[in-house]
Amino acid sequence: MDADNAQSLIADCWRDEIIPQLERYIAIPALSPSFDADWETAGHIEAAVQQVAAWLKSRPIAGATVDIQRLPGRTPLIVVEVEPFGAAAANGADASTVVLYGHLDKQPEMTGWKDGLGPWTPVRDGDRLYGRGGADDGYAAFASMTAIEAVQASGGSHSRCLMLIEACEESGSPDLLDHLEALGERLGNVGLVVCLDSGCATYDTVWLTTSLRGLVEATLRIDVIAEGWHSGMASGLVPSSFRLLRILLDRIEDADSGHVKVESANSDIPPHRVAEARAMAEFLGGTGEDFGLIGDLQLMEDDPADGLLARTWRPALSVVGADGMPPTASAGNVLRPFTALKLSLRLPPTADSRAAAAELAELLRSNPPLQATVSVDDVDCADGWDAPDLAPWLATALNESALSRFGQPMQLFGEGGSIPFIAMLGGMFPESQFVVTGVLGPESNAHGPNEFLHVAYAEKLTGCIADILHAGATRSEV
Repeated sequence: MDADNAQSLIADCWRDEIIPQLERYIAIPALSPSFDADWETAGHIEAAVQQVAAWLKSRPIAGATVDIQRLPGRTPLIVVEVEPFGAAAANGADASTVVLYGHLDKQPEMTGWKDGLGPWTPVRDGDRLYGRGGADDGYAAFASMTAIEAVQASGGSHSRCLMLIEACEESGSPDLLDHLEALGERLGNVGLVVCLDSGCATYDTVWLTTSLRGLVEATLRIDVIAEGWHSGMASGLVPSSFRLLRILLDRIEDADSGHVKVESANSDIPPHRVAEARAMAEFLGGTGEDFGLIGDLQLMEDDPADGLLARTWRPALSVVGADGMPPTASAGNVLRPFTALKLSLRLPPTADSRAAAAELAELLRSNPPLQATVSVDDVDCADGWDAPDLAPWLATALNESALSRFGQPMQLFGEGGSIPFIAMLGGMFPESQFVVTGVLGPESNAHGPNEFLHVAYAEKLTGCIADILHAGATRSEV
């Protein structure tokens, strides 16, 4: 394959095609179903699906078909199937399938966007394309298809490719397993999975994700009275729902250290992952992000390698939402009827998420303080993922591509987020190889305000995917 020609085609496509398409896509408020119960009626997810599918169908790629798979009550799935090309087709190497994954649903708007920016307002500023969903993960469909196109146009080869673009990843991918089952034999024998929904620690080389944390989510609510009472009359006798909630939180987390007390949410860190974290800390000269700490706030870990492990291999509890509390500006002296918190418990990659969810619920529900009415609802979980060892051909291809496209060797790192699809497919195809990477680098702030896509990095990364597709189709080892 003519790698220079491939990169030239990719650069042209990003400039003339992908950027305008992403600007249209960013403007669509395609909230994931967890954040828009009326998503089907609202039509925003459908609008994003139609836009992305139409562009995919327009590409001049031999042997490509684009379908929208629909299941009752489920979000749609874009399915792109591309027949083997070049030497892979000539040699009959169509027994192995490359799955390329992305998603097009989005997180909520969030507050705190800088002046002139907004979640549904695409703004280009140098290498940054601001707006919700461009980096997480709208670019993936466009980059994956462009990589395949570049391989074909540059004399390269690729195995059978199956691109899957889902629409509920930000809700934990509840529809995806049904879609995978519906695909059945169309999945084929998956030999390689390429996922562009992860991150990078810098924008100057390829970062391969070696692990993903699991997740348990739940809504904890405590009700104490039927309606709010003047705090001067009720407080001191009627217990505060917030105080009782603090008692329950102490059952699952040590407030001083942040240690998670849920036993099944803890697991040992493999020695080679510890070594990876130390190598990464040395390469970065720290943890890679300053996180915009306010004042003299101290991090929970002093050692950079321990800090990397804390956010990739250790459990951590976050409170990500609350109900029953008025804004401070309009809060009167009232003993509130209830407090509800949305809990997000990140799990080590190897932890059993179902066991952790069951234990969490039991700890919170049993023996309620002062016989308060406690509910634990909307419990959801997703397993993490610990990557298998890289096959020699893939390790070589990734490193050579990183050196060619970026001028630096590939780097390995664990990611603190979750991608349910990877654990699902890893369980279905345990012999598969995985390239999990992405553009969520320093300051890109996925899920938060001022999310941006680093265009120059995404463009080079597209070239790396083309290199890997070609290398996989032409490798000598079986």
